[in-house]
Amino acid sequence: MEIVLSVLVGILFAAGVFMVLRRSILKFIIGVILMSNATNLLVFLSAGIVPGIPPMVGENPEKMADPLPQALVLTAIVIGFGIVIYTLALKYKFFELTGTDDLDQLKKTDS
Repeated sequence: MEIVLSVLVGILFAAGVFMVLRRSILKFIIGVILMSNATNLLVFLSAGIVPGIPPMVGENPEKMADPLPQALVLTAIVIGFGIVIYTLALKYKFFELTGTDDLDQLKKTDS
């Protein structure tokens, strides 16, 4: 299962980099979202997938799951969601002012 998820991380990173290199600002934001999700999954996989009991319940600490990567990923999801909302608001205002989403057309709006 870890190998399948590792391949998924690679695919998400590749798709994210591809989207970041596009000319549209909206595609750039989607690429950042994909890379953020890939990073979260990578951090989650760094502890390994262990079929265990929740970290706060039980007596045997060897069978418990590691709570640190879960807490880090949860924090990263919340921060990533805030950054995405902020960039979408910036993109909306930017489109309102310039009337375009294509980065090549922005060279014509410099004057």
